[in-house]
This record gives sequence, structure tokens and C-alpha cells, in this order.
Amino acid sequence: MTASKVIVITGASSGIGEASAKLLAAKGNKVVLGARREEKLKQIVEEIKADNGEALYQLTDVTDSEDVEKLVKLAVDTFGRIDVLINSAGIMPHSPLKDKRINDWDQMIDINIKGTLYGIGAALSYMNEQKAGQIINISSVAGHYAHAGGAVYSATKWAVRAISESLREEVAQDGSNIRVTIVSPGAINTELLSSVTDPKLKKNYQQFYDSFGISVDRVATTIQQAIDLPADAAWNEIIIRPTKQVQ
Repeated sequence: MTASKVIVITGASSGIGEASAKLLAAKGNKVVLGARREEKLKQIVEEIKADNGEALYQLTDVTDSEDVEKLVKLAVDTFGRIDVLINSAGIMPHSPLKDKRINDWDQMIDINIKGTLYGIGAALSYMNEQKAGQIINISSVAGHYAHAGGAVYSATKWAVRAISESLREEVAQDGSNIRVTIVSPGAINTELLSSVTDPKLKKNYQQFYDSFGISVDRVATTIQQAIDLPADAAWNEIIIRPTKQVQ
């Protein structure tokens, strides 16, 4: 059996974060959950504990670097280490650039890019000291393929991939035994569509997801497999799409 790991997850109140937390806890890992919705976090932790898993949570806004630092510190103070960080927080308010929805742009940059950076910054010092760890960053197929209406979202997800690859090279050069994994999901049924602000685009995406979307559990299983890989190897980049999805 794989040794139990301490796993910190942002964006853990729904979607990929929630599904990963439940699966990884069921596999015997200790999960520390961060998100902005306390009632959801409480519910998830209660469900995990009812299934004999170990979990705790802390209210976390990933746009606040101090919040993210406190989340990681909670894991280390409670369990003595952090083995895996999953940067799962993200939003997708698609809209045409001509609409100039600057607030949406700023939120995507703050959550999708800065939130990922803050997570990396919070975890690295502990992982470097341990000479072990894994950082899993959630990108998107939109980080491989840009299209009308998704310019800023795609840019943020491309940035996640660029940050992750630079990090991979840095930790490899340092010999710190830290693994870096990018997961780029396609049409996965989560709450992400609720953040789309353009009504026409939202309707189109909803129809697309209704036709092609697959369970978030598929991504959680992929993350678990990436974590369970022997420590001397890493899946550096994974794209997971519904079988029927074209782009």
C-alpha cells in the first residue's frame, strides 16, 4: 500500500478540488482543504470523516497570499509536513474582449495565475527542506487552444503551464526531488460554467457540456494516479478530455 501523504488542496469546496479531496482521503491520505465557502468545506470534511478519512479545512482566498501561507502552515503544523499541493482554484468568466469586462479579467488573473503562484510560494520552502514533494497545477485544454470569447481565460491557463514548466526545471536543477504535474482537463462537469458572465456564451457552453461533459471523478482519478507514481518519476503534463470531445 502507498504510504499516506499530506495533501493540501485549494479550490476544494467543489469540482476537481472536492472530488480529489474525497478520493485521496478514501485512499488513506490526510487532506487539508482551502476555499472561500465555509459551509461547503464543513460538509466535505464531515463526509470524509464519516468515511473514516482524515481532513481539516481553513477558509482561504487564493488571491490573498497570507491566506495561502496559513493554509499550508496549517498542514505542516498539524501533520508535520506537506507532501502534495493541488492548486485547483479557478474561474472561467468567458466574454468577448470588445465587452471590456475588466473586473472579470482581473479576477481570472488574480485567481488563476496569482493564486497558483501563491500556492507554489507557500509550499516550496517546506518541500525544499524535506527534499520531497509534488505540486499539481490545474490548467485546461484552453491552455493549449485559444478561441473567440476565451482570450483571457486561455491566457491564464497558458500561464499556469509556463509557470509549471519553469518550476519543473528549477526544482530539477536544485535536486530537490520535487515533482511538478500539470493537469489540463477538457469538458468536465463542475461549477466552472457558473462563472461565465456572457449569457450567449454561457448558453453555448452549457449545451456543449451537456453533450460532452464527463464526471469530475475522472480528473480526481488521474490526480491520484499521478501522486501514486514512484517518487523518481513524474507525469509532467496530462491532458484529459471526454473521448468524444474534438478540441
